[in-house]
Amino acid sequence: MRDRKHAEEKARVLVSQMTLEEKASQLRFDAPAIPRLHIPAYNWWNEALHGVARAGTATVFPQAIALAAMFDDAMMEKIGDVIATEGRAKYNVQSSHGDRDIYKGLTFWSPNINIFRDPRWGRGHETYGEDPYLTSRLGVAFVNGMQGDKPVMKVAACAKHFAVHSGPEALRHQFNAVASQKDMRETYLPAFEALVKEAHVEAVMGAYNRTNGEPCCGSTTLLKKILRDEWGFQGHVVSDCWAIRDFHEHHKVTKNAEESVTMALKAGCDVNCGCTYQHILDACKKGLITETEITQAAVRLFTTRCLLGLFDGSEYDSIGYEVVECKSHTDLAVEAARKSIVLLKNDGILPLNRNKIHSLGVIGPNADSRAALVGNYHGTSSRYSTVLEGIQDEAGSNIQVRYSQGCGLFKDRVESLAQPQDRTAEALAVAELSDAVILCLGLDETLEGEEGDAGNGYASGDKKDLELPESQRELLHTLLACGKPVVVVVLSGSALNLSEADEKAAAVLQAWYPGARGGKAVADILFGNRSPSGKLPVTFYRNLDGLPAFTDYSMKGRTYRYLEREPLYPFGFGLTYGNVAVTAVEITNTVAAGTDIQISVTLTNSSDTATEDVLQIYIKDTDSPAAVRNWSLCAFCRISFGSGEIKTVDLSVPADALTCVDEAGNRAVTGHHFIVYAGTSQPDARSIALTGRQPVQLELKL
Repeated sequence: MRDRKHAEEKARVLVSQMTLEEKASQLRFDAPAIPRLHIPAYNWWNEALHGVARAGTATVFPQAIALAAMFDDAMMEKIGDVIATEGRAKYNVQSSHGDRDIYKGLTFWSPNINIFRDPRWGRGHETYGEDPYLTSRLGVAFVNGMQGDKPVMKVAACAKHFAVHSGPEALRHQFNAVASQKDMRETYLPAFEALVKEAHVEAVMGAYNRTNGEPCCGSTTLLKKILRDEWGFQGHVVSDCWAIRDFHEHHKVTKNAEESVTMALKAGCDVNCGCTYQHILDACKKGLITETEITQAAVRLFTTRCLLGLFDGSEYDSIGYEVVECKSHTDLAVEAARKSIVLLKNDGILPLNRNKIHSLGVIGPNADSRAALVGNYHGTSSRYSTVLEGIQDEAGSNIQVRYSQGCGLFKDRVESLAQPQDRTAEALAVAELSDAVILCLGLDETLEGEEGDAGNGYASGDKKDLELPESQRELLHTLLACGKPVVVVVLSGSALNLSEADEKAAAVLQAWYPGARGGKAVADILFGNRSPSGKLPVTFYRNLDGLPAFTDYSMKGRTYRYLEREPLYPFGFGLTYGNVAVTAVEITNTVAAGTDIQISVTLTNSSDTATEDVLQIYIKDTDSPAAVRNWSLCAFCRISFGSGEIKTVDLSVPADALTCVDEAGNRAVTGHHFIVYAGTSQPDARSIALTGRQPVQLELKL
């Protein structure tokens, strides 16, 4: 157990020896050294959404949305621990050489636990999807893995972006996200609350936008009343980068930098990613803020540094650089990719039959793309395995693999002087010589990502619609008509309209951004070395019809919990090569308000194929007016099956699953009749049609 009180006392003693100017200087993200106190420089800015990022070589795991598709909290904790181990190793060697630059510290601004409420949002692939329960469970596990359970914190994690933040990217510096108290407490806040209360996350980052009128990085409601007073948060708060400058330049809620600094510091923002806190001394001289307030922020920051053992040393100081991208870490990354890949359609062509397939055409702009492997906020791998390379390695000498880029990622031609669709004829030639085509389509971080990222000028990082780029749509249409079976492999970080592929392709795989060596994982799934077992952490819509405006933060009509129309592929959906079904469900305890629900579930894999699958438990309140429109995920468990194997598992559904949130934001048990569903998918009609199985349901009365 960490002794925060002792660390804080040590921090107070250290800060008490500083001048006002020195204390103020430590509230910058690039805090300078104070040589007379033997305090080295420290840069608070580091990233680790799916591996240590932007600081050279590291194991590059699948992007966060892919990790969410695993529905595996135990695996998430392992990944968090590996990232922390590599972070420590890199910090140890870099600081020993005097390198204390950006992206070299032990405070990682991850995970991103915003709710992916709208499929247009470019940063959605940084998140764990659209469901607050799934997001909270995976976020807690990831933070536990990163921070560890030793007296000294392994690395410090950061829950971002607090709190109501999911686009539009182009408007984020001036946008006011208006959310009802019901939506706040039911959707936007629960994951943050879980990370604070359960995982004791060390840092929280504010968002760029305003929420209900207040800039998030200067919001007394969010940072003081909810985060510290209600939830008891004891760590430090960091602004998003240059967000405090937005107070006066874009939000126009303050007149100048001194007023913006005052608003942020008084609300409880301790460290500024940006340069606005350079005006702290000016604000202090004008009497806008006090030295006591500056001291409080400095103490919080040095408490974190003390908890990390940066002054007294720790067992982690001996972690050597040899662990960076070691075999066990890269093997874990490939395994995560295998677990994350979602099989959306299969007419029987998968897994590929080596006795019948003698030639394969691998076609498409993402077939041999490294960018499509890694998403954004990524490190550098010493080796990459694209989908093409993975297939070539796995095919061996008995299967001829031919390749064509097919088209540009989004431009209408590959060569600038050529005519439009200048690779179509080549793609058709490859298809004609092939027994089957693996068509690799999708996006990369240049088409979906964060506003302002290098090369990301397309709709400021957001998608304008759910369609593949036109060049890819034309290629898809052409190849689906070529007379050869086509397996569509999509590398993207968000939902796309795959209606034509769903209708005409032999199989469809959603591979996300599967990590630096993700091509091997894709090949393992295609050739049947492993059964696919990923589940969608977001709803795949057919189009934008009926979806609220991007700027509308009401949950009505959004995500599987409030969806009012049939999706293309539902949240929680994903096929396997096995045939796992729930055969029996029993509630094993007496249930009352305030008690967890204990459930025993028996599942059978009636196929000859070993597989993993994800047991999903949903609950529906049938009579409370405050209930969500449909149902809510309340428990899940990833299970491994041998051929024909039967397993019984016990799960605990948290007592909160019986509660509803009313329009005033109050959470309580207000219903008396519930339906509990247990299956490998949602209980919606589309999932039942796609899987051919209906979850088992139980009625529950209080």
